[in-house]
Amino acid sequence: MGAAVTAADANRNFSALLGQVKGGRTVTITSHGRAVARMVPVGAGSGVTSAARTALFDRLRAAPVQDLGGWTRDDLYEDS
Repeated sequence: MGAAVTAADANRNFSALLGQVKGGRTVTITSHGRAVARMVPVGAGSGVTSAARTALFDRLRAAPVQDLGGWTRDDLYEDS
């Protein structure tokens, strides 16, 4: 884990936090005492991203194809 800072402090000190992240540190952003975001160096979360992408494509391949009939781009913007 790395440092934990409030969202307000992260907003005020973004440049300093970015410098820490560039140096390899992970920073957790909290709001009302709960972790809501994490700043990580590029590449640190690539395993999670890759696993999520693989899981998504596996799920899409397994889903049945839905026949929704024909439609045009104009149908998307038609007022109902």
